[in-house]
Amino acid sequence: MRNILKATTLESKLPLLAVEHGCIISKDADVTVAFEVSLPELFTVTSAEYESMHSAWCKAIKVLPHYTVVHKQDWFVSEKYKPELQKEDLSFLDRSFERHFNERPYLAHKCYLFLTKTTKERMRQQSNFSTLCRGRIMPKDLNHEMVVKFMESVEQFERIMNDTGYIKLHRLSDENLIGTESTSGLIEKYMSLSMDDVTCLEDIDLSAKEMRIGDKLLCLHTLSDTEDLPAKVSTDNRYERLSTDRSDCRLSFASPVGLLLPCNHIYNQYLLIDDPDENLTRFEKTARNMNSLSKYSRSNAINKEWIDQYLNEAHSYGLISVRCHCTALSFKIGRSLQK
Repeated sequence: MRNILKATTLESKLPLLAVEHGCIISKDADVTVAFEVSLPELFTVTSAEYESMHSAWCKAIKVLPHYTVVHKQDWFVSEKYKPELQKEDLSFLDRSFERHFNERPYLAHKCYLFLTKTTKERMRQQSNFSTLCRGRIMPKDLNHEMVVKFMESVEQFERIMNDTGYIKLHRLSDENLIGTESTSGLIEKYMSLSMDDVTCLEDIDLSAKEMRIGDKLLCLHTLSDTEDLPAKVSTDNRYERLSTDRSDCRLSFASPVGLLLPCNHIYNQYLLIDDPDENLTRFEKTARNMNSLSKYSRSNAINKEWIDQYLNEAHSYGLISVRCHCTALSFKIGRSLQK
C-alpha cells in the first residue's frame, strides 16, 4: 500500500545546526546561550521586590548588544504531589501534612532564559529572506569579534541578575541541552512537551486541521492585540483571593497567562533589541509625517503628540525601545482541547 502522507525528518526541518561549548548554533549562524532560571517562591514577593526585580531585568537587558533576542520561557505542567514519607525525622504533624497532599494535582513550574545574538537582516526577516536573494550565505557582520563581545555581555548579564538576590541564573551545558545516553536534554523535552528526564520523540503533525505531538493536542495563542491587555500596566497586581484588609498578596502582571492558567502550557516572552538610534530616527520621521497630515485629520495630530511624548521620555531618561512578542502554547492529552 502506497503512503501518500507528506512526511519528513525532524533534522531537516529543525533550525538548529549544532550545540558547542554551551551554545546553540542555528543554521543561520545565530548564537544562543541558555540558562535555567530560579525565581522566588510564590506569594512571598512584595510589591517593592517586584519593582527591584523589574529594574534588574531592565539594567541587564541594557548591557546586551544590538540585534539580540531575549527569550524567557515558562513551563507549567500538571503533576501530582509525591509525599516524602521515607524521612526518619518526620513528626506526627509533618507526616499528616504529607499524607494530606498525597497525589494532589498542581502545576509544576520551570523557567528558562535564552539569549540569542542575531543580525540586522534576521531581525527584520521577511518572506523573501532566502539564499536566492542574497549575495552570500553567511551574514556580513558575523565574525569572531562579534561573538566574543556577545559572550562578554552575556556574562555581565548573568552577574547583574545573580547579584539581585531574588533571581538565580544557571547556565546550561551541552549535556543539559542535548542530553546524555540515559537522560533527555532540554531540546528533546521541548520536542516532546515533557519535563521527564527520559522522553521518547513522537510524530509531530502541523496540519491545517490540528497541531499534535504524539497524543498531545496543541493550541497556540498570541498576545498581539492591545485591546486584550489591561488598561493599566504594572509590575505586580493584588491577588484578591488570598489578600485581606491588612495584608496584600501580590502576583506578577503576567500571572493570568502563567500560574493562574489552569492547564498544561508554555508561556513565551520575546524581547527583540534593535538599534535604538535607528528606531528614534524612524519615530522622528513618523512624527513629521503626522504633523504634515494633522490638518486633514485630528487623529494624526493626536498620534503626533503621543510620539512626541515618547521621544521626549526616551531622550530624557535614556530609554531604549524594544519589540515584544508573547505566546501561550497550551497542550492536552486526548482528542479535544478546551478553549
